[in-house]
Amino acid sequence: MSSRLNPYLGFRDSAREAMDFYQSVFGGEVTRSTFGEYQASEDPAEQNKIMHSELTTPSGFSLMASDTPNSMELPTSSSVTVSLSGEDDAELTGYWDKLIEGGAITMPLNKAPWGDSFGMVVDKFGTNWMVNITGAVAESAVASESGDATLRDDVAR
Repeated sequence: MSSRLNPYLGFRDSAREAMDFYQSVFGGEVTRSTFGEYQASEDPAEQNKIMHSELTTPSGFSLMASDTPNSMELPTSSSVTVSLSGEDDAELTGYWDKLIEGGAITMPLNKAPWGDSFGMVVDKFGTNWMVNITGAVAESAVASESGDATLRDDVAR
């Protein structure tokens, strides 16, 4: 097997819910193991916490996550952003539409100066995402330019 680079997301107590959400966004299968399964924590409150979880999707994405034990500090901010990019407008816009549910759009998905459609969102679990659709003009950008609709910026901030 060749080497891979995978995003690995850390949560306090919501890795299970986050990975279920990402599975609803991207499809695929989630595998997970708990601290209790491996006797990795003596704290009874941590037995059902996720020690390791991986989502593998039909598009070839791999996203990993875990809960951070109570004895460890959980960073409250990160400079890491997960980037989705490609040419399939329908696929990527579909991911965008699901990722923004309950999240906060930091930059609406619109035509960017480099000619692609680009947007940024912080999802409801606090993960930063960028979506870049090569050569596409997002539906919201086209509608805005014609004055027929407003930007998809209806997510509560």
